[in-house]
Amino acid sequence: MKPIQLPLAVRLRDDATFANYYPGANAAALGYVERACQLEQSWVENFIWLWGAAGAGRTHLLQAACLRAEELGSRSLYLPMTECVGYGTEILDDIENCDLVALDDVQCIVGLAEWETALFHAFNRLRDAGKRLLIGAKASPRELGIELPDLQSRLNTALVFHLHELSDDEKLRALQLRASRRGLYLADEVGGYLLTHTGRSMDNLFSALEKLDEASLQAQRKLTIPFVKEVLF
Repeated sequence: MKPIQLPLAVRLRDDATFANYYPGANAAALGYVERACQLEQSWVENFIWLWGAAGAGRTHLLQAACLRAEELGSRSLYLPMTECVGYGTEILDDIENCDLVALDDVQCIVGLAEWETALFHAFNRLRDAGKRLLIGAKASPRELGIELPDLQSRLNTALVFHLHELSDDEKLRALQLRASRRGLYLADEVGGYLLTHTGRSMDNLFSALEKLDEASLQAQRKLTIPFVKEVLF
């Protein structure tokens, strides 16, 4: 069953899968999010909060959960709140009809009374229906600053995971994992060159790898430092 269609352009990344996620210190979070995609879990394990800085993998895990739920025949919904706040709160209406709901960047609704109230009611409907709710934010529930006390008390019941950014060595391994999934061999020295010259943001690294993949396919060349220089710089 495909994800619900919304009046905003929300598209799950095809490569945002569990298989493509290099967990590093976030293995426990990965395990619990994967479990939440199964139908037979209690609410205690069905409400998960992932928090951490940009680049820690919050969005990847949330989208991976939606893709896995879809593969299992469940109805999923991914909502990036950075985009949703530009629409009315009715976007949260009837989300309990989904089996799994992932709300990303929830810090965007802090202090917006209408949105906090809407999320409070949506939370109650999802919980009562026994559905799965995953939330991503830049801070933990207790540190987020929610102003509606009833909503704050609900959010405090989440199973909370702090996602840690990967070390440089782990970023290299994550990049090599992603490359291998694309049928590419990325040597340590080439990956190290990318880390040094494209910035250490995982989004930048994966974007660079995507360009290299396309160029390598067209030119029928392996990934070497000279080829990387030619394509990216």
